[in-house]
Amino acid sequence: MATKRARPRKKNPRILIVTPEITYLPQGMGNMTNSLKAKAGGMADVSASLVSSLFDLGADVHVALPHYRRMFNIDVGKLIDEELRKYQSKLPDDRIHLAEDRIFYYRDSVYSEHELEDPAAALAFQREVINNIIPKVNPDLIHCNDWMTGLIPAYSKRLGIPSLFTIHNLHSQKVLLERIEYSGIDSAEFWQNLYYERPPYNYEETRAANPVDLMGSGIFASHFINTVSPTFLDEIVDGHHDFITDPIRQEIANKKFAGCAEGILNAPDPKYNPAIDELIPKNYTPETHFEGKRENKVKLQERLGLKIDENAPIFFWPSRLDPIQKGCDVFADSLYKIVSKYWDDNLQIAIVANGAFQNHFYNIVRQHNFQSRVAVCDFDEAISRHGFAASDFTLMPSLFEPCGLPQMIGATYGSLPIVNDTGGLHDTVSHLQVTKNKGNGFVFNVYGSDGLQWAIDEAMKFYKLSSNIKEKQISRIMQEGTEIFNHSVTARKYFDIYEKMLKRPLI
Repeated sequence: MATKRARPRKKNPRILIVTPEITYLPQGMGNMTNSLKAKAGGMADVSASLVSSLFDLGADVHVALPHYRRMFNIDVGKLIDEELRKYQSKLPDDRIHLAEDRIFYYRDSVYSEHELEDPAAALAFQREVINNIIPKVNPDLIHCNDWMTGLIPAYSKRLGIPSLFTIHNLHSQKVLLERIEYSGIDSAEFWQNLYYERPPYNYEETRAANPVDLMGSGIFASHFINTVSPTFLDEIVDGHHDFITDPIRQEIANKKFAGCAEGILNAPDPKYNPAIDELIPKNYTPETHFEGKRENKVKLQERLGLKIDENAPIFFWPSRLDPIQKGCDVFADSLYKIVSKYWDDNLQIAIVANGAFQNHFYNIVRQHNFQSRVAVCDFDEAISRHGFAASDFTLMPSLFEPCGLPQMIGATYGSLPIVNDTGGLHDTVSHLQVTKNKGNGFVFNVYGSDGLQWAIDEAMKFYKLSSNIKEKQISRIMQEGTEIFNHSVTARKYFDIYEKMLKRPLI
């Protein structure tokens, strides 16, 4: 039975980070740190950077992950008898804790396309964390991430362990208490710390008739929350987004007004650096970007079948083609006008992304014979990195954006971002003012095709300036991007929250 414990003061507090995603772990944490990679979005990067930064500083940091055997490059078919025993002997040591359940073993991605599979995986993950990993680690603080960990703050509250809940995106799932219990989690001990579809009457009435909101529970039960940008937190509290229900918005507002909520920007993986990027044809620095980007541009044009022209302005679309969030519908409405208006400038567009709207772009290209000006291809990491390195501008006209990473990567690669003024885009991109030597992109304030076209016009005005002016500004933007958009800055913000929660220094 879970009971609150008198927690002895340790010299070095123990932090348990619970995440369904990770991109890398630092050498020294365990025997398989090079193999553990499971990524769906920015959560994987920020989890990796935080674990790595904490470990490098000497913190007593632990991480809990689902055991995605296939994604971790383990041949599941050979995990029998002697082979299984050999594999088990190579498992990471006491810093990395893999939640074991068959539902993880054969997955090719963190999230499934099957509606019922993700809640089942989330419950299996949390069962292992609650029943096995937390008792083993005995943490002083637990850091959870998104709805797949939403039950854990309620359990940690029952134990008297402070918890931080990071909101990467406000998607959620709902499950009944009886399903939670059938999965092996004794939620009767902490059911009152959970968040329900409607106010609960009692345990018996609630168990089979009142679904638990997993994201809402993480927000409600945690001691501290953070979104992945300051402006997105303000937008939630101020009611800017109608897809966020009023009760969830109110819970987040309560945390903010109590001084228990902050916005912390994510940062790109350190490998997104044109000076060291192994996936681009020509490496370059802020000082050598002019020649480097010209060579990468020609190589990308050859790769995607675009007209070869080292002086052509290239606009790059790196985000999934999701018309609900990413603004690809607005871009599709503008595409013909943009290409036609700058036809004599040989304006080109590279779309390297998957999503529901991809066919719309294929149809526009075919209808207008834009094959030499507009390339559309499935997402590929190598092509995407090449796109940043070759392009002059990165398109991010999102309707809303909890954080966003492509606009930061674009600035670092000298591909100036074009963004709608919302959420994390507001916090990371400011309109370029050449005469004042400030700004790093092009920002429009009226969402729609007219706003996007205005920003693209502004970008083209910049592109037509003299080379000396452009090179100075791009070099400055690249240098500032490297200094501002990095994991050490992000990790320091999380350290500050940890210390605030623990009421003492972390290291």
